[in-house]
Amino acid sequence: MKKIINGLSVFLSGSNESKSVVFVHGFPFDQRMWQKQVEELSKEYFCVTYDIRGLGESPVGDGQFTMEMFVDDLEKLIDALKITQPVLCGLSMGGYISLRAMERLQNRFSGLILCDTKPEADDNQGRLKRAAAVKQINSGDFENFIEAFVLNCFGEKFVNENNAEYRMVVERSKKNNPVGVKGCLLAMAGRTDTTTSLPKIKLPTLIICGSEDKLTPPNVMKPMAEQIPNSEIFLVESAGHMTPIEYPQEVTFAIKEFLAKNNL
Repeated sequence: MKKIINGLSVFLSGSNESKSVVFVHGFPFDQRMWQKQVEELSKEYFCVTYDIRGLGESPVGDGQFTMEMFVDDLEKLIDALKITQPVLCGLSMGGYISLRAMERLQNRFSGLILCDTKPEADDNQGRLKRAAAVKQINSGDFENFIEAFVLNCFGEKFVNENNAEYRMVVERSKKNNPVGVKGCLLAMAGRTDTTTSLPKIKLPTLIICGSEDKLTPPNVMKPMAEQIPNSEIFLVESAGHMTPIEYPQEVTFAIKEFLAKNNL
């Protein structure tokens, strides 16, 4: 079922009497990246996915986004749905949102799942790359930006063996409004560093990482796991950055095991 909450397109699956899991997608994708997980988990859980402001079916507005605004959206969504102590699951940019939400709203959640993400803010080189991406889009080269960025998100094995599905994701990403994509780039460039807050996360935490992830590789994610007191890490062999799409069964199994083990 689709609802509009605070202007955002929100999708609900499963019984609202069940425990809730809120999924936050990555950049430059939309909530459909969680489709396989929702299909399975909604048999036992109330699954909430939504398109982040400026992406998918959610409005672009003026395209002036901040990470704080994205966390505000998440909080308003939880309030509007009246869901109590959901589990929060975010990938990449969705992980940035989730980590900042832990600093602001940790007591609103009962568990945390971080997929292919990191707590560090962009360094100068990272900010310059975001600026170059905005410049490329402004020059009218939006589709080539999407082609190159999305390719870097997937493992080589998935691209070669599941090319039709990969191309579907690319073409879907090209349908985003360039203004929204630029707004997300600027929000990521301006985000705060959440590293020092990791030891303060008291929730059961699952960290999922693709072994071939080029953007947030295992040597970045393992130290993050070590700093979160009640955490465990699950490595998805041969996967790139988009583990829920590349190896949906393995990721869904890991999530189900984590939820069951922690009585979530």
